[in-house]
Amino acid sequence: MLESITLPTVLLVIAGVLAGGIAGILIERRGLSRARSRLQTEGRGIVESARQEARSVRKAAELEGREEAQQLREEGAREAERRRTELERLEQRTLERSETLERKLETIDQRQERLDQRRDLIEKERGELEARASGLDERDRELAQKLERIAGLSREEARRELVGQIRDEARADAAQYVRESRERARGEAEREARKIISQAIEKLSVDHSSEAAVSVVTLPSDDMKGRIIGREGRNIRSFEAATGVDVVVDDTPEAVILSCFDPVRREVARLAMGRLIGDGRIHPGRIEEVVEKAREDVQGIMRQAADETLYELGIHDLHPRLREVLGVLRFRTSYGQNQLAHGHEVALIGAAMAAELSLDTQLVKRMGLLHDIGKGLTHEKEGSHVEIGYDLCEQCGEKDPVLNAIRAHHGEEPARYPETFLVTAADAISGARPGARRESFEHYVKRLEKLEAIASSYDGVEKVYAIQAGREIRIMVTPDKISDEEMAALSEQTARRIENELQYPGQIKVVVVRESRTVDFAR
Repeated sequence: MLESITLPTVLLVIAGVLAGGIAGILIERRGLSRARSRLQTEGRGIVESARQEARSVRKAAELEGREEAQQLREEGAREAERRRTELERLEQRTLERSETLERKLETIDQRQERLDQRRDLIEKERGELEARASGLDERDRELAQKLERIAGLSREEARRELVGQIRDEARADAAQYVRESRERARGEAEREARKIISQAIEKLSVDHSSEAAVSVVTLPSDDMKGRIIGREGRNIRSFEAATGVDVVVDDTPEAVILSCFDPVRREVARLAMGRLIGDGRIHPGRIEEVVEKAREDVQGIMRQAADETLYELGIHDLHPRLREVLGVLRFRTSYGQNQLAHGHEVALIGAAMAAELSLDTQLVKRMGLLHDIGKGLTHEKEGSHVEIGYDLCEQCGEKDPVLNAIRAHHGEEPARYPETFLVTAADAISGARPGARRESFEHYVKRLEKLEAIASSYDGVEKVYAIQAGREIRIMVTPDKISDEEMAALSEQTARRIENELQYPGQIKVVVVRESRTVDFAR
């Protein structure tokens, strides 16, 4: 196959390839030439377009520049016109002020001239007055000497007598004015206070009977007394040891008496005794079991009483220790009045009055409930219930108004808050209402004697009478020693001493009576 290919054939093939390559090169050069011509044409068109656009932009910029220049010229002209107008106005104002100042200066000059003339006139009149005054002084001395000769008194003596008369008249007028002002203020204050207190009391409904701790247990029959005593007294000894109370078994028919200074222990003993009598099984082991159960029941009663009181008053953040002592007050009494009920009553009365005066009702309720809380611990700690309650509330984090109410309601410190006055008033109302408290005959007599002794200690007091169960004291004075003006001071001093030296419910009226008697005889 390769041998059949000759040299001429190879040459022809080479020649053909060369001819094709040359033809392709020529064709490519022709295409490149046409592309170059086309690109040159397009470039000239782009350049021409750019030149035209540049000319347009330049014309637009020149036009915009001319417009901005025109605007700047116009604005400059307006600003110049405005400043020229402002300068003209300032110049006009300056001229007007200058004219005003000139007129004022002229007025001042005229006024100064008039003042100079008036000063000269006053100096002239002063000289005349001094001359007349010296003449009047001389005439006054002559008249004074003439009056001294006529009256037979020297000037100093007459002055002292006149000053004494004026002093007496002024003292009498002042006492009368003070008395009238005090009576008028007292009348208005009493009317307003009665209104507020009556409205507060109308909102409160309480029993008028005094409460007392029960200490007598009724028996079904007198045969039960022997079972209570037990063989050789072992039952009664076990009961007294478990409860801490004394059991008195006497001739009282179908009853035994429980005696103890602590009303809580007495209540535990009462419940335990009642259950033992109802059950019928009375022996030392059973007694201890029943007493323990009765003690738990009494604790539950105290907690329930405290919770009910706090719920009714809307107090929910009380310290647990204070809540516990409040429960103890359920079985504490003062002059026969239950202390938990008393605190609840004081809180309600004080809150009603606080609402009328737009004060903090919740604070007053808290202060009223806790003001006597120390009475729940007087059987355990030494000291007055005021100090015990103050220390307890201070330890439990109570605020200063509550602490102030505890001390101020017995006058141990001044009231620093308006709510404290309401609590003190509510405490007096609760303790003084009919049937609220009982007072022993001995204490009552001592109070009346002390009341009469205070009133009799003043000079000029002739007789003293304590009437209306000590609610009023009537003082009879000697007219020659005590005047009408001194009566007001005597009644006020007596009232203040009674407030400071006596403890009493409600209020005491002090009445001073001065009688002038004229006596003659028909012969």
